[in-house]
Amino acid sequence: MSIFTRIVPAGDSAVLIELGSEIDPMINDQVYSLASSISKEKITAVIELIPSYRSLLVSYDPLIAGYAEMQEMMSEIVDRSLDSVEGVAVEAKIIELPVVYGGEDGPDIEAVAEHSGVSVQDVIDIHSGVDYRVYMIGFAPGFPYLGGLDERIAAPRLKTPRLSVPAGAVGIAESQTGVYPNASPGGWQLIGRTAIRLFDVNRTTPSLITQGAKVRFVPVNSHD
Repeated sequence: MSIFTRIVPAGDSAVLIELGSEIDPMINDQVYSLASSISKEKITAVIELIPSYRSLLVSYDPLIAGYAEMQEMMSEIVDRSLDSVEGVAVEAKIIELPVVYGGEDGPDIEAVAEHSGVSVQDVIDIHSGVDYRVYMIGFAPGFPYLGGLDERIAAPRLKTPRLSVPAGAVGIAESQTGVYPNASPGGWQLIGRTAIRLFDVNRTTPSLITQGAKVRFVPVNSHD
C-alpha cells in the first residue's frame, strides 16, 4: 500500500486532502478519522466535508479564511489525526439487504455470468458471500460505492447506460458493487434488486447506508 499526504486547492473555496493512491481499507479509515477530527474542531470557515475512497474534500467560505490559512490548519489536523488512527481497527455496522437475484430484477446477471465464465448461481453465491465495505456515498443521494467484490465476477459497465434504473437495483461495475437508492439513469450491470428503501428525506438520517458501514446481501425468492 502506498501512503502519502497531499493537500491541494480544489477551486477557490475547497481544499482536497489526498491520503493515498489506491483503494485500501486502512486509507479509507484514515479518511473518516480525519473527517471526524476536522468536524470536532468546529472551524467557522468549514462548510462541508466530503469523504471518498482515499481523499477528503473540505469546502470552506473564502470570505472567512483564505487557502493558505486553510492549508495550514488542515495540515496540522492531518498530522494529529493520522497519528491517532494508525493501527486502530474499526468495527463497522453491518446492514443486511434482502435481494432477489436475476429475472426482471437482475436482467444482466446472465451476461455477468457469461463474462466471468461461471454459472448464474455462482454469481449469486459469490456476490452474496462477502460483507462489502461502504467506501463512499456519491453519484446520487444515498448511492453506496461498495468495495470487496470478488474479482471472479467483476464485469465492465454497460456500453450504453440505461435511461432508467429502478430504485433498489443492485449492480456491478468493474470491481465495485452498489445499490441504486432511487430510480435514475445508470450504466452498471444489474444482477438483482432489494425492496428496502435506501434513501428517505423524511428520516432523521436520510441514507440507510452510511460511510464506513458494511453491506451484506441476502438472497431471497421474492420481495414479499
